Amino acid sequence: MASGIISHMARCTAPVRGHRSAAAAADCPACGSRYRGYGYSGYGSSYSSPSYSSSRSSGGGFGGGGGFSSNARPRWSPAGSSVVYTPSEVRALTPIRETVEKRTIVSDLRDVFLCHAWDDRGGAAKELYDHLQSRGVSVWFSEVDVRLGTQLLREIDKGLAKSRVGIVLVTPALLGRLRAESIADKELSVLLARDQLVPIVHGTTYEALRDVSPMLASRSGLSTAENPMAQVAAKLAELVTLPN
Repeated sequence: MASGIISHMARCTAPVRGHRSAAAAADCPACGSRYRGYGYSGYGSSYSSPSYSSSRSSGGGFGGGGGFSSNARPRWSPAGSSVVYTPSEVRALTPIRETVEKRTIVSDLRDVFLCHAWDDRGGAAKELYDHLQSRGVSVWFSEVDVRLGTQLLREIDKGLAKSRVGIVLVTPALLGRLRAESIADKELSVLLARDQLVPIVHGTTYEALRDVSPMLASRSGLSTAENPMAQVAAKLAELVTLPN
C-alpha cells in the first residue's frame, strides 16, 4: 500500500506543474481521467462518471501535424451546438451540472453568481458578464445588483443564496484581494463549501492561484489561455441552461 502511494506521488505532476485546468489535469500520468481535485475530497457531493460521446480527428490538436484532437459532447449540450469540449472539461463540469439540475426545485434563482475582484469590475468581469447576458444567462453581478445605500455584505449573502452556480474570475487582481482577505475572500469561502464552483482563470495561472488558495486551485475549471472569453461564456451558458 505504502509503495503504491509513493509511486503515485512520484508520477503526479501537480506538486511541480500543477493541474492548471481540467485539460491540464487529464494530462497528469498519475491522476489522469479520474482527477476531480488535487488532495481535497471532503467538499461537495459524490461524483459519478459522466456520459458523453467523443470524437477524434487527425491533424490539429496539441502538438500540430500528425497528431489528433479529442472532443466530447456532454449530455447537456444541445444538438447542433458548435461549442467544443474536451473529455476532461466534461468530467470537471458534470458535478456542477448535477447541482444545477437539483436546484431547479428552488424558484427565483439566478443562473450564476459572479465572484470577482473589485479592480476587475469594469474590465474582465464586465466582459464575462456581458457575454453571459448576451446568451440569456441571468447573472448576479455586484455592479448591477448592489444598489446605493444597501449593505454590501448582506446583498452578497442574498446573491449567493439565490444563485445556482458560482463562478470565480481568477485574475492577478483577485489574487491580490485574496491575500488581503477582502470581501472576495468571504464570497469564496461560501462557494467552496458547495459543489457549485467553477474557477475561470484569466491572465494568470493555476500555479499562482495555488500559492494563494490551494483549495480553490483544487477545483477544475476553465482558462482563457485555452479558450477565449466568449467561448468560456458559451460553455457556462450551456452548463446552466435547462430544457423548457
